[in-house]
Amino acid sequence: MVKFGFVRWCVVVGFSCLLLAGCAVNSSAGKTLQIATDPTFPPFEFQKESGELQGFSVEVMNAIAVAANFKFNFKSLPFDGIISALGAKTVDAAISSITITEERAKTISFSRPYFKSGLAIAIRADNQDITGFDSLKNKKIAVQIGTTGAGKAKSIPGAQIRSFDSAPIALQELLNGNVDAVINDAPMTVYAINTGNLQGIKIVQKLLTEEFYGIATPKNSPNLALINDGLDRVLKNGTYSQIYQKWFKVEPPSLPAKSLFEEQNNTNSPKIFTSFGVILQAFPTLLQGALVTLQLTILSVVFGLIGGSLIGIVRLSHIAPVRWVARAYVDFFRGTPLLVQIFMIYFGLPAILQELGLTFSFDRLTAGVIALSLNSAAYIAEVVRAGIQSIEPGQAEAAQSLGLSPVQTMSYIIFPQAFRRMIPPLGNEFISLLKDTSLVAVIGFEELFRKGQLIVANNYRAFEIYAAVALVYLCLTLLSSQAFSRLEVWMNPVKRQRKYNA
Repeated sequence: MVKFGFVRWCVVVGFSCLLLAGCAVNSSAGKTLQIATDPTFPPFEFQKESGELQGFSVEVMNAIAVAANFKFNFKSLPFDGIISALGAKTVDAAISSITITEERAKTISFSRPYFKSGLAIAIRADNQDITGFDSLKNKKIAVQIGTTGAGKAKSIPGAQIRSFDSAPIALQELLNGNVDAVINDAPMTVYAINTGNLQGIKIVQKLLTEEFYGIATPKNSPNLALINDGLDRVLKNGTYSQIYQKWFKVEPPSLPAKSLFEEQNNTNSPKIFTSFGVILQAFPTLLQGALVTLQLTILSVVFGLIGGSLIGIVRLSHIAPVRWVARAYVDFFRGTPLLVQIFMIYFGLPAILQELGLTFSFDRLTAGVIALSLNSAAYIAEVVRAGIQSIEPGQAEAAQSLGLSPVQTMSYIIFPQAFRRMIPPLGNEFISLLKDTSLVAVIGFEELFRKGQLIVANNYRAFEIYAAVALVYLCLTLLSSQAFSRLEVWMNPVKRQRKYNA
């Protein structure tokens, strides 16, 4: 009886140990991680036509999750915002061809490397001047914002650097002839040339650097060990080799067994500035961007006001076809996003003209002013039309009875009165346009918002810098609002007299 009880006790204890071991093994089974990626970097991270993510990094992440027994969801973020998101812990990890650097390792933690890469120089096929890094002096260089390529370009003496949100846009800038070279990761550049519509671009063969990609996590994240465990497994069981050969048709190179710069700790971290100190340090650069923003806004409003006034008057024409053309213009530019219009003008028009055999490229300031002016003119046209129609028809009839021509009637009677009524909505349009200039950042124009992005790409202090950017925009809009309020009073004799009497 005692013997039987002892056996039963051993069975219970053994079963309990197995259960506990099973729980320990599957402790991560119910965990779901939020993984950030920028799906604009083929062949590593990009989208299928159906919108589903694909690429080498995507398949590696799927294999790691299976091997380490956890789940995850991809979260699309712009590359220059990923490290800031990790610092704020709004995502659990990121796999987006992020090069492991000493500076980044002070802010976030990296897994062991999962890919060996390097920077390459892409140039136009007919370019015989650029043969290496040293020949990039005083050249126009396109880079993706926040990348190691952007950092490398800063060391080129006299280089004019243009930063773009994604590598494909930087390569399109090279294809259009607006820059002399692109510095970017070699595998992505080779893949884009071989599979994209980028005929006429070649790579300077020698790589500038030897780099490794790692999976990034917030500093001291408990998920780092889990990700490293899964990566170790896929490297050992042959899954990594199969994925590598699928995408690159060669055997994978050997990779370091541990994360680079993992000895980084708080003592090696950069000096921690207060939020006020970060904003104060960035302010001179932001003010430079604010001047460019004002330049863009004023030029665009002037041209938009001229074009919008003409279109608004044409909208009132008695000639139906002319009226329909003006209406189509207004509907198109008000009915399509300004961002799309900027892309169409800056990237689309040169590409189409080059396909027709015409050499043509846009200056960024010119392209930005044209896009903003055309868009603004559509809105101003409706303001002008409504302002003119608000004037009583009897005034036009009285002017005609005095022998004034239609042009004289419009110039001396109708438009001056209508313009006073247009000032408030025109002020709103000016303020809207002032804020819309931030969209010109997508073509590498360094106005206020882009200046902020470039600062964040270096110090990763997103909240402080973007708060400072918002503050500068707020000051500009408040000053503009006050200026239009004073103009409204000055243009109105009744209000001006009241103010004088007061």
